[in-house]
Amino acid sequence: MPLLLFDLDNTLLPRDAAFRAWAQDFLSERDLPPGDVEWFVTLDGGGYVPRSTVLSAVRRRYGLDISSDDLLTHYRRGINSHIHCPSRHIDALQAARAAGWTLGIVSNGGTGPQLEKIRRTGLGPLVDGWVISEEASCVKPDPLIFEIAAQRCGIAPTGDWATHTWMVGDHAPADIAGAELAGLRSVWLHHGRPWAESGYRPTLKAAGLPEAVGQVLAARNAPSPRPGIRAGGPARRRAGAAQARTPGATAGVTALVGARSGVRSAVTAPAGPYAPVPVNVGTAGALGSGTGSAVRNRSGELAVAEEYTGTSTGAAMSLAEPSAVEPPTALHAAAGGPARTRFAVALKVEPAAAAQ
Repeated sequence: MPLLLFDLDNTLLPRDAAFRAWAQDFLSERDLPPGDVEWFVTLDGGGYVPRSTVLSAVRRRYGLDISSDDLLTHYRRGINSHIHCPSRHIDALQAARAAGWTLGIVSNGGTGPQLEKIRRTGLGPLVDGWVISEEASCVKPDPLIFEIAAQRCGIAPTGDWATHTWMVGDHAPADIAGAELAGLRSVWLHHGRPWAESGYRPTLKAAGLPEAVGQVLAARNAPSPRPGIRAGGPARRRAGAAQARTPGATAGVTALVGARSGVRSAVTAPAGPYAPVPVNVGTAGALGSGTGSAVRNRSGELAVAEEYTGTSTGAAMSLAEPSAVEPPTALHAAAGGPARTRFAVALKVEPAAAAQ
């Protein structure tokens, strides 16, 4: 099955426009010079300057009596309130889906903020899986993160999988260099910029996402349309598997949600530290009843982008709320009790024998 992977910020989502809108709001709320928005944009560096650096500079420039944590909270809530997925991007994703492609997101960044963008913009139902660098302990251009993405989309990164996979992104050192290292073809979104790298090049260049998807679909190896798939229809649901790569992992399952929910299949404790865990949490088995999605994760944390509701049966289940997620909405449950969360939680399942 051919795979089409996308970067998130400034590829699927106009992140820089959302940052500019937040900066304008920030200046307006404090009656500061509106022209300073260009100072904010320059300091931001397209999102590649650490947030701590950006926000510390903002505090000093205006002598703000606000803690770094409070300012970070204001920033994250503000930028995400302005983030959106343009309708033409949604149309492009639906066209690729109808043409037979499997779709995934590969994003560098913090787990909570990136998942909040996926949730707010409705991208989750439009793709088959996603991976975010913080939760995966793996950052583009490392080829491993692309393999993880393939696994979460239900495609085993073995054999000639790379020859049937494309990566679309705007950041050359992460997206295009990463694709080349992984053996993938790529489309660089130039956004009016000249190509400046000499050591590698994208397969194709495009001004924006719709053009990039059109180029991929027009490529000679584009797949035939999937039987029974119509334009704009829901993604085919699958229960793929991803493998943990952390030596010495325990027999219990530490799961990460990085794929769509929908298929309900049983989840049981793996036989060993590298055993696969199904992508989708099921209606029976170790997790009991529920809806949600889970795949094995190197970092040992869970990032939930859709609501999970479940009860444990014959296993110990613990939920923990990461501090990076805003607003926190997780509810905690003791072993054997019901649990419900709306966004990001850590979920650990131990074999029934160990849950005494």
